[in-house]
Amino acid sequence: MSIAQVERYEKNSMNLSSTIKSIQDIMRKDDGVDGDAQRLGQLTWMLFLKVFDQREEEWEDDNAAYKSPLPERYRWRNWAAYKADADGKKKPQIAGSELISFVNNELFPSLKDQIDASKSPQHKVIKQVFEDANNYMKSGPQMLAVIEKLEAAINFHDFKTRASLGDVYEQMLNDLRGAGNAGEFYTPRAITAFMADRVNPRLDKRETVMDPACGTGGFLTAAIDHFRNQLSKKSSAEDKRAIEELIHGIEKKQLPHLLCTTNMLLHGIDVPSQIEHRNTLGIGWNEWSANDKVDCIITNPPFGGYEDDGVGSDYPADLRTRETADMFIALIIKKLLKENGRAAVVLPDGFLFGDGIKGTLKKLLLRDCKLHTIIRLPKGVFAPYTTIKTNLLFFTKGAAADDGTEHFRTDTIWFYEHPYPKGYKSYSKTKPIRLEEFKSEQEWWGDEANDFADRVENEFSWKVDFKTKREQAEAAAQPHWQRAEDLNNQAAALEGDAGNLRKSLIGTTDAAYREKIDAQITELRAKAEPLRLQARDAQAAGDRIYWPIFNLDIKNPNAPEEETHDPDLLLEKYKKLVGDIEETENQIKSELAAALAHHFFSEDA
Repeated sequence: MSIAQVERYEKNSMNLSSTIKSIQDIMRKDDGVDGDAQRLGQLTWMLFLKVFDQREEEWEDDNAAYKSPLPERYRWRNWAAYKADADGKKKPQIAGSELISFVNNELFPSLKDQIDASKSPQHKVIKQVFEDANNYMKSGPQMLAVIEKLEAAINFHDFKTRASLGDVYEQMLNDLRGAGNAGEFYTPRAITAFMADRVNPRLDKRETVMDPACGTGGFLTAAIDHFRNQLSKKSSAEDKRAIEELIHGIEKKQLPHLLCTTNMLLHGIDVPSQIEHRNTLGIGWNEWSANDKVDCIITNPPFGGYEDDGVGSDYPADLRTRETADMFIALIIKKLLKENGRAAVVLPDGFLFGDGIKGTLKKLLLRDCKLHTIIRLPKGVFAPYTTIKTNLLFFTKGAAADDGTEHFRTDTIWFYEHPYPKGYKSYSKTKPIRLEEFKSEQEWWGDEANDFADRVENEFSWKVDFKTKREQAEAAAQPHWQRAEDLNNQAAALEGDAGNLRKSLIGTTDAAYREKIDAQITELRAKAEPLRLQARDAQAAGDRIYWPIFNLDIKNPNAPEEETHDPDLLLEKYKKLVGDIEETENQIKSELAAALAHHFFSEDA
């Protein structure tokens, strides 16, 4: 692209951006539109119909038999587009005083209720876009003013407009980050581009890409761009068409689904029917089939939220949870990723250090997949929506083992601590994370084909020998687990004897005999109970040795210790130290109790 072309492109982007801002200013005057999220939702359904109509003009030129999925009366050209009168002056087709009534009572009911999604993929797109969409505007004249701006500024047939509209739309989505909870749907473009680049879906291999919580479509547009960068002058028309079929997104909420569908249209996906409007986590565990598995998953699943009661109730018992990010991880590993498939997932620090169900999920991840890289991001990447520190986890699904033994695919985990740019103390909306910051990670990355043999440790990167940690922990925990098993077996034998004695009383009327047997049963159960308690303590002692290996919240050993006088940080460190001391004391007490109980029981026996 020449300097003159770049200047024209930038000028066009500025004009579009200015138009969008003026449209939002018009909407601020309307009593029905409240807040940035509603303004964006209102603008997007109108933008969708405008762009879709112009795409239809292209499809009609290519195919004389093309038939719109929209009823003729409700196509943008037949109600919204300004038409020239006899004097050549462009005028609206519907007066401002009648416009809101038309939109609310005719347009929306038709697009919501009279579109048959089963007729074609295009019908499905329209149906899903409008089934929960809303017209918030109450002023006809102000809606006309918005339409006039869209008509004047957006000509999708103009390549300059087409090229810059996607960028302007991305900026609109970025601006949404401050719009309350709506910000959760936007992942910074630098993150989506870096993750897509590292997962590296291959167009020549026709590798499929899914985002099961696709929000506004940032990861999918990054995947589309990544695919298109693989095109060359030798690429066939089939290669270009294949991109549309290789991406798949699912989004639960109406607004981000609408934003994502429009985003796909702006990024050249003619029929974005692969963007489904449904709750991924609401799909039954056994409803997923092998046909649903994909080669690549790139996602930022919602974290910190909880699904409604009943959602996920059919998940395997050991993976059952209602926390959204945890449910997505279970689903990705067990149901969505093909063998040898690659994934990149954004997860908070809480997942790395969490235990309980999180510990179980990390064991599943490290056992069934090769977790090769964790990029630790600093605070502020997702500000202002959240200041929680996040991580990018990169892993590859291992081949299934059918010998009944436990195989861990993860041996070594590499960490890379992403630093702030020089002079930064945090990121913000005006100082976001940028793609060029990831150049050091890209240069360091290496190749999974040789197990990242070229990686080196430095001030930002380090590795953890998980295999050795696991083997040492298993060896140390095994005597405790073996003791727990032996004690449980002893208790089970005593309880079995008691059960047999109980059966011997069936049909017996001899009171003295019954009394004697009842006394024996009581004695056996009294001996079994302390054995069960000792077994529980022994199991817990082994677990305390074993399960901490799944704490992945591992600090950079190569970074100098930062001195801080921040009272909040000092208090946090103090609380952690007190907690560590208490945990160590409890562990010593528990292990002493288990050892002494065994000693006394042996003496009594």
